[in-house]
Amino acid sequence: MDVTVVGLRVLRVVAERGTFTGAARELGYTQSAVSRQVAGLEQAVDARLFDRSPGGVRLTAAGRALLRHAVTALDALDAADRELRGADDDSGGVRLGHFPAAGPVLVARALATLGRERPRVRLATREGTTPSLVRALRAGTLDVALLSSRPPHRSPDTDDPALHVEPLLEDRLVLAVRADGPLADRAAVMAQELADVTWIAGPSGTGDPLLGVWPGLPGRPRVHHAARDWLTKLHLVAAGAGVTTVPATLRSVTPPGIRLVTVTGLPEERRRVSLVRLPGPTTPPVDAVLHALRGHAAELAD
Repeated sequence: MDVTVVGLRVLRVVAERGTFTGAARELGYTQSAVSRQVAGLEQAVDARLFDRSPGGVRLTAAGRALLRHAVTALDALDAADRELRGADDDSGGVRLGHFPAAGPVLVARALATLGRERPRVRLATREGTTPSLVRALRAGTLDVALLSSRPPHRSPDTDDPALHVEPLLEDRLVLAVRADGPLADRAAVMAQELADVTWIAGPSGTGDPLLGVWPGLPGRPRVHHAARDWLTKLHLVAAGAGVTTVPATLRSVTPPGIRLVTVTGLPEERRRVSLVRLPGPTTPPVDAVLHALRGHAAELAD
């Protein structure tokens, strides 16, 4: 099997990004160059590595098998490069991915703890959607990810080997309203009272409810403002632009002018936060990060 290091790196990035275009952008290549590298790999291994579709590409069984070995080989080459350059790798690097709402409290507190107690652990973080973070785990560009899920809590993908999923905490959804608005004078509001409110929402995946709109409301929600960032949504609420949903764990970092209330008349909306990684042994630096995240998750659950 005559494969190149460049080809394996392209395989890894395409698998992570899910499109040839995204991989080309990250690598600084043209899309045709990425296509040629993938075609060369497929010829070398005599197998199709990706299934193509209008929405992107997905690894085949052969592609998943090759990626597992590519990740091991590329990590070994990177370690050799660091050793030959005399780079100090004693501290150990950990790459953590997380969904947006985990950043302000859970990730930030874990970073602070590591800074005090394990300063030689180098933690790099990145925010993303569940599909992008899972692809990064599979591609070996993340060591662990914090993912959020709704019931029923299925595995975030069906590829082999199965991901190791560790439930971390149960969160619940609450409604963010303006502190001096008509819905802020009590601890809970009925779902029927939300029929005519203006919502501040963000985009979500196909088939998922609008992020920021209370799930299960009858009728079509009136969304007048769209924002990806939860903090932007909350400042829009404080400005009187509408209401939005937010995980209860963000209560401590909610900006002034906001009141968080519960919604009754519909089933309670709960979210599970899980630590997800590839199966297998972990390194001491990864264990330190996991320990810090577990500790702060326990505090939030109290």
